[in-house]
Amino acid sequence: MTEPLEPLLLRIAEALERLAPPAKPALDVTSADAFVWHASGILEAVPDVNRVDIGLLQGIERQKDILQDNTLRFARGLPANNALLWGARGCGKSSLVKAVHAAVNTALGGTPGPLALVEIHREDIPSLPALLGLLRSSKRRFILFCDDLSFDGQDAAYKSLKAVLEGGIEGRPDNVLFYATSNRRHLMPRDMIENERSTAINPSEAVEEKVSLSDRFGLWLGFHNADQPTYFAMIEGYVRRYGLEIDPQTLRKEAVEWSVTRGARSGRVAWQYIQDLAGRLGKRLA
Repeated sequence: MTEPLEPLLLRIAEALERLAPPAKPALDVTSADAFVWHASGILEAVPDVNRVDIGLLQGIERQKDILQDNTLRFARGLPANNALLWGARGCGKSSLVKAVHAAVNTALGGTPGPLALVEIHREDIPSLPALLGLLRSSKRRFILFCDDLSFDGQDAAYKSLKAVLEGGIEGRPDNVLFYATSNRRHLMPRDMIENERSTAINPSEAVEEKVSLSDRFGLWLGFHNADQPTYFAMIEGYVRRYGLEIDPQTLRKEAVEWSVTRGARSGRVAWQYIQDLAGRLGKRLA
C-alpha cells in the first residue's frame, strides 16, 4: 500500500534536517578583545593576544604617539584615519598595532574594552565585504588589521580593498577602521609599477591605478632600522623587564655581535637576542 504523500514528505524533511550541519552559533563580538577572521565566514575569538607592552617599544616614539592618538580618537567615536605602517622589516610595525590596541582599551576601562582588534589575512581580503556586513550593525568599534599587506603580478585583490576603504555604495562603516603593515610604501613592488608605466597606452593613468591604494590610508607611518643607542635601549629595557642578570659590558658586547650576525639592528633582532640570553640563563619570559 502506498504511503500518503504528506507524511512521506515530512519524513524526508526530517531526515534532511538531521543530515544538515548544525547552525552556526550567534556571533558575540563582545566576547573577546581580539578576533581572527576566516573567509569561510567565521570570526574566531583570540583569548590571549601575542603582544608586548607598549612601554617596551623603543625608537619609534613619534609613530607610537601618532598611532595611539588616532586610535584613541576612533575608540571615543571621533573621526580618525585608516593607517599604513610601512618600512624596514622587524622594526615593530605589527607589534605597535597590537600594543596600541591594548593600551587604548586599558585607558578606556580594561578588558573587554570598547575597541576590538580583528586580524584578516592578506589572502582573505576579497572577503572583506562579508566581514563588514557582520560588523556594521554592532555598537562596538573595530580595527581591522592586515599584517604584511602587499600585492604582486596580476593580483586584483587590491581593487576590493580600495572599494572597502573609500569607495562602494555602502562604504566603510563608521565603527570600522583599517590598519595595515607593509614593507612597501605603495603596497606593490617597484618593478611592477615601472612595468605598468612602460606598457600602458597612458602610463600615468596605469601607475595612478596601482599606487592610489596607498592614498586610501590617511595616515602613513614610516619605520627604519634602529641606530646603535636605540638598539641598546631596546635590549636593556627587556633585561630590566624580565630580570635578566648579566654584566652590562658583556650584554653590549653580545648584543653587538648578535646584530652583526643578523646584518641589522631592529626590535625583532633585539627580541631574538633576549630569547637566546634568557634561554642561556635558564629564565622564562612570562
